[in-house]
Amino acid sequence: MVKKNKYKKISSQIQDEAMMVAKATQRPGQTKEQTKLIAQGIEKGISHYKKQQKGKSRELNKKLNKASQQLAVSDKENEVDIQCSTVYKQAFLPWALLMISWTGFIVFFFMR
Repeated sequence: MVKKNKYKKISSQIQDEAMMVAKATQRPGQTKEQTKLIAQGIEKGISHYKKQQKGKSRELNKKLNKASQQLAVSDKENEVDIQCSTVYKQAFLPWALLMISWTGFIVFFFMR
């Protein structure tokens, strides 16, 4: 039975970057083993930082998905309210003008 390593192996690019940083900060009289240990510490720091950023990204995506779902639900509810609240109202002014014009025609017709 083969056990899976729960930690991912560090990529060669990260190892190269860590070694470059370790060599750049190397003190006079420092041995190669000490430099390698510093590079390993830098690798762990980089991998820890990437894990944190991945976790933050995942949490942000969850929050965004929740917000978009709530917005979609509220939009559907608002659409239903708008459709149900439509009320037709007759305007008084056109009917009043029609009545005045007809009474005017009738008065004019009989006054002649």
